[in-house]
Amino acid sequence: MASHGKKYLEARGKVENERLYEPLDAITLLKNIHFTNFDETVEVHMRTGLDPRQADQQIRDVVVMPNGLGKQVTVVVFAQGETADAAREAGADFVADSDEMVEKIQKGWTEFDVAIATPDMMGTVGRLGRVLGPRGLMPNPKAGTVVQGDKIADAIKEAKAGRIEFRLDKTANIHVQIGKLSFTAEQLHENLVAFVLAVRQARPAGASGSFIRRITVTSSMSPGIKVDPYASSLTL
Repeated sequence: MASHGKKYLEARGKVENERLYEPLDAITLLKNIHFTNFDETVEVHMRTGLDPRQADQQIRDVVVMPNGLGKQVTVVVFAQGETADAAREAGADFVADSDEMVEKIQKGWTEFDVAIATPDMMGTVGRLGRVLGPRGLMPNPKAGTVVQGDKIADAIKEAKAGRIEFRLDKTANIHVQIGKLSFTAEQLHENLVAFVLAVRQARPAGASGSFIRRITVTSSMSPGIKVDPYASSLTL
């Protein structure tokens, strides 16, 4: 078992392990037990009752955080011609409209957070699957990252504003970031609510019984705090 420092143990001592906190109370406590000197990322870990082995129990969707994520989002766009020009004008950090850029990514360069592509570029993007796939960067229509040329500016804007993709992992959990500890408790609460409601709306057809079993909020260095998944603000 990993050992923890004195400050971590003091922080953990302020958390009631068996209590299911109201969402805003959990976030307020998380901010109060903060003990590092840097702006930690706030994370949500959700345990579901789904079976990841079943095709009708998968979740993969997106949500735009109302208050962003507190970080600069780097976007690369796979497009050609006028759409590539439109992507640059809309604020894309990189535009992969040349063999040189594609080869650079093929060799392992992934210094970006989101990859967006037009449908006509998916043949090219497909060749980069071994690089983009394992890093969760592969453009996907369901995630809103494969779009027609006339939608490219909107897709870039949403990505930079704090749109995140969430998906079920092999252990039936979903993990996302919802902002920074420097956010107000109300801002983090709004982001948490947006995420949980998006998951509920994405409930797969094969889900039965207890869908969301546990929600935990934590930050980069702090202990986790359990949130009541049936709190009024987190239900549809």
